[in-house]
Amino acid sequence: MQVLPTFLPTTKPTLATLFAVAFCFTCSLTSECVEAEQTNPVHSVAKTNAFNNATATNEQYSRNYYAHTTIEGLSVPDNAVSFLTLGDWGRNGHFYQKHVAKWLDIASYQLDAEFIATTGDNFYDNGVASIDDPYWLSSYENIYHQPHLFIDWYPVLGNHDYRGNWQAQIDYSNKSRRWEMPAQYYSKTLILDDGSSALLLFIDTSPLNPDYAGEAKYQEAYSQGASEQLVWINTMLDKEQYTWKVVIGHHPLYSSGKRFGKTDAIKDVLEPIFHEHGVNLYIAGHEHDLQHNQLPGDDLVHVVSGGGSEVRPVGNYDFTQFSKSTGGFVSVSMTAKNIFLNYIDHNGKTIYTHTMNNTHTASLPNTTQD
Repeated sequence: MQVLPTFLPTTKPTLATLFAVAFCFTCSLTSECVEAEQTNPVHSVAKTNAFNNATATNEQYSRNYYAHTTIEGLSVPDNAVSFLTLGDWGRNGHFYQKHVAKWLDIASYQLDAEFIATTGDNFYDNGVASIDDPYWLSSYENIYHQPHLFIDWYPVLGNHDYRGNWQAQIDYSNKSRRWEMPAQYYSKTLILDDGSSALLLFIDTSPLNPDYAGEAKYQEAYSQGASEQLVWINTMLDKEQYTWKVVIGHHPLYSSGKRFGKTDAIKDVLEPIFHEHGVNLYIAGHEHDLQHNQLPGDDLVHVVSGGGSEVRPVGNYDFTQFSKSTGGFVSVSMTAKNIFLNYIDHNGKTIYTHTMNNTHTASLPNTTQD
């Protein structure tokens, strides 16, 4: 076989030659792209839609959007430390979940919220299977995607979370930057405007609830045991250096909703501890609505923030300060002197407010209601 010799050019190509080559190459690519889009119009439409969606998203979350999309009446002192509480929410976007997510983002923007605390039942009906369960996308990541919801989330477990792989919700903290759940129960300290501090306890109420002792579907929860956690709760609350003591859990001690008169078991476990150690505020979920419950003459304020998606009817009882069957959430804003509670529904309306005062007497009835 004869091998033909290879000749290298002895002179550099002219500028005109390079331009001609580039022009031909561009024409070839353009022709191929046009032909591809003609033979596969779906591809062309998909590219156009993706571009339009990205443009629409950028426009939606513009400064102009946040200037005109506001929650009227949501106002707290500039020096307040704020966080949002959301409960009973993980339902793949059903019911009011998407509506609540929209206004949660607006509230986070308006209050410059530090974090979001969940009151449990993060995934219905049976929790998640693993850290790769599709529910993480369909019920969490793809729902709470707005810009001002990419702050820390501090969850607690609810009874429905125990129907699945509850450990996966702790382990997801290693996969997601914003999901911060180091254990079944844990604490956080907030530094307030005058340099003092507030203690937040995130507790796991399902193992503490005697009502679950005989329920087969909650044996996994109840079998976790109560004694070790109760020792920890008492130890943490026994510290006297805190201006405020706030506890966040799933089961309410008082209910103006579906479980009215059915909360004595968990109440008998936790209420004496809260009173002994001067807890100021207990925030729970479990009931699918928004409530403020408080016994006459008692300093302890009970908040139910369980309006994350589905809602149920509520009633009005001796301890009921406010209750409404609505989707929504409750914001908590703290200074050394006050705690400001704002109840916001799924339409972005402030439907109730309450101010707690840092005194040794019961919080004053400084409230407004829609």
